[in-house]
Amino acid sequence: MAVDLALERAVAMIRTISPNPNRANFGRCSACNVRSLSICGALDQADLAEFERIARHIHVTSNEALFTAGQIAHSVHNLTAGIARLYKLLPDGRRQIIGFALPGDFLGTAPSDRYGYSADAIGSVSVCRLSREAFTHFIAQRPHFLLRINEFAARELMLAQEQMLLLGRRTAEEKIASFLVGWRERLAHIGDERQTIALPMSRQDIADHLGLTIETVSRTLTRFEREKMLVIVAGGVRLLDATRATAMAAA
Repeated sequence: MAVDLALERAVAMIRTISPNPNRANFGRCSACNVRSLSICGALDQADLAEFERIARHIHVTSNEALFTAGQIAHSVHNLTAGIARLYKLLPDGRRQIIGFALPGDFLGTAPSDRYGYSADAIGSVSVCRLSREAFTHFIAQRPHFLLRINEFAARELMLAQEQMLLLGRRTAEEKIASFLVGWRERLAHIGDERQTIALPMSRQDIADHLGLTIETVSRTLTRFEREKMLVIVAGGVRLLDATRATAMAAA
């Protein structure tokens, strides 16, 4: 099950950016802060204008769903601000979080006509939404854009393989250290290089992502703090011994 979920994440997390169709906001795509992080960074101004024409900018509040597993996949979405939680509910009611999406991440692609996973907001989130039909037509007319998508998909497949290793072959301590180091790198990629690693997700979210219990996550973080590897602060953690954390993540 973990392997299947990780591979779905590889398909789902192709990165792109989408603009607003409102004439009053025309040009939003060119001015977007996360454009360089996404696949649309390869588009010229004419293509960006067309991309902007077919997209709609929306905001969702904390815990509001962007889409739900099993729903007809009418749209695809790109995050422009905030963080989304990607997950599936297992038959016995347990939740497996397959990832956390950051600005520039593209969500909602599906091999069938229904979404294969759910996505909801952690805090306030802004997204650009495009109809699946319009997006497919846009790609079909631009082979170079499809090539760019494939490059990002390959990168996400590599991340999915790393996630499979994380779930299957590491101790709880290694899993949590790996999550913290990896999350810090992802935040740095979007320009957040503060000393404090922001953790807007809950301890339960982290546990459901790593295949642990919330008690194990809390106990391990407390032990890391006691051992001076990190300090727990409001809204996140600050690494005091990044070398040790990186070594544990690489184990």
